[in-house]
Amino acid sequence: MNFEAHSKYNSWLFHETDPALRAELEAIKGNNSEIESRFGADLEFGTGGLRGVLGAGTDRMNIRSVGRATQGLAAYLNANFANPSCAIGYDSRHCSEEFARTSACILAANGVRVWIYPSLRPTPMLSFAVRRLHCSSGIVITASHNPSQYNGYKCYDSNGYQMTDEAAAETFRYIKAVDPYKDVRTMGFEEAIVSGLVSYIGEEIDNDFYNAVLGLRLDPELPARSDLKIIYTPLNGAGNIPVRRILSDMGFPEDNVRVVLSQEKPDGDFPTCPYPNPEIRQVFEEAFAMTSEFPADLIIATDPDCDRVGLAVRRPDGTYSLLTGNETGCLLADYILSRRAELGTLPQSPIVVKTIVTTPLISAITAASGGVIYDLLTGFKYIGELITTLEKAGEANRFVFGLEESYGYLTGTHVRDKDAVNAAMLTAEMAAYYKERGVDLRERMEQLYAQYGMYLCTQQNFQFAGENAMARMQAIMTGLRANIPTQVAGLGVVSVADYLEGTYKDLAAGTVTEITLPKSNVISLGLPGGSKVIIRPSGTEPKVKAYITAHCADRADAVVLTDLIAADIKKILGIE
Repeated sequence: MNFEAHSKYNSWLFHETDPALRAELEAIKGNNSEIESRFGADLEFGTGGLRGVLGAGTDRMNIRSVGRATQGLAAYLNANFANPSCAIGYDSRHCSEEFARTSACILAANGVRVWIYPSLRPTPMLSFAVRRLHCSSGIVITASHNPSQYNGYKCYDSNGYQMTDEAAAETFRYIKAVDPYKDVRTMGFEEAIVSGLVSYIGEEIDNDFYNAVLGLRLDPELPARSDLKIIYTPLNGAGNIPVRRILSDMGFPEDNVRVVLSQEKPDGDFPTCPYPNPEIRQVFEEAFAMTSEFPADLIIATDPDCDRVGLAVRRPDGTYSLLTGNETGCLLADYILSRRAELGTLPQSPIVVKTIVTTPLISAITAASGGVIYDLLTGFKYIGELITTLEKAGEANRFVFGLEESYGYLTGTHVRDKDAVNAAMLTAEMAAYYKERGVDLRERMEQLYAQYGMYLCTQQNFQFAGENAMARMQAIMTGLRANIPTQVAGLGVVSVADYLEGTYKDLAAGTVTEITLPKSNVISLGLPGGSKVIIRPSGTEPKVKAYITAHCADRADAVVLTDLIAADIKKILGIE
């Protein structure tokens, strides 16, 4: 028996006054496995904040875990800022508004000035508000694309990107010192409003955001003359009003844009898309059902907090092809770089920023346009951090595009996070541009593959279970680092990048260079011809991920090579 878990449970049962939480606690009395599941650990606060299943317990998302985190955040802000302030946003998930208001009341009671959105907004709009209102921090209540039983709590710094490792670690030290029943200071929401400690974020901030996004169009006259037909789905999330407004303001004819009615309104149950992730085909089924009457050229889906976008493209035979996150990123990079060059607006040495697990095809496209590519660690905060560095150096205009393979994109410096409102606008413009030329986006993608070679990017996830799951995951990474393979799928390993050691080894040249990125438990194995495998453990669950890139002349060869690499990686990692 986990005595610590039962001790925490008993303490909660004694102190809890919230009717819903208390009822949950009473219902699991005597259920050892349920008690230990809920109280066997605390939700960890990292650079992604908190995320977990809703419910009573220290390992669940509830008003106590949110209160504890916010009290710790208040302590961090008061220790680091003379006049701390915070902007708060939230999405359509269960308890999101309650958690946002709870956070506002606690921050206010601790002397932190708060601005809060009066209704749900996309995550990028919170990033915008932090910068626009000159806040010390920001909070978004969201669990991104997780199923309905989840919610989360993301923290942002004064630059508008998610907290970096150092700030998150310091905040977590304050959080760990908080007893959720004894140490959390709070006040009534209406009292906080009347006192002026909490204010609603006004419509002018929304309008400034929309104007900033619209200012990133490449061809403002195109939508009005286009016959592109678009179906949009917000997946019952926060994107409904912002994305539809942007498409309207762009000038697309009203009759040419439809919304998926069953997924239009905010609904934390996500009844038609139980896993509201624009990466998967199922979330497009409701949109596909509309196409017999409205044969859309492009279907756009945004996740619940509207920071990621997925696309489906109509083919000549009437079927729909989904683009991967990498493919949409390649199309956008090519479109932005080539069109801006044609229009004479491309800066000298333009910068494109991607994460290390994003397709190398982006690098080839960027190089062909005379651009500079930056490869950063996974996490859009690193892209936001680089934009901020460029801004301080007076070179923000050089940033033209940032992306990650998990469907996140950004073309402007108005925010410091991925922005699906911005991405929806540009993908619609891009689709209209190519339709005028008789090409759909899938066809354009195949043209890029023909030009640069087939880059087939796939991902393997190795999940572990049981008490020693996390230890096994770490042992796999330790073992790989100690026994780097000389071959993968019969191909000689030509380079090894170890992001924990901070070294890049060119095995052919026999040279070792420093990787000037934050330390991260990631190993990249370079193979001949531009193929590669990147191995990294999950930061929140017992899972090892393998990102495989097979670079071949055509898709058939790339599929064969991918299968060979995938099978060999399992052997190399010792996974049955």
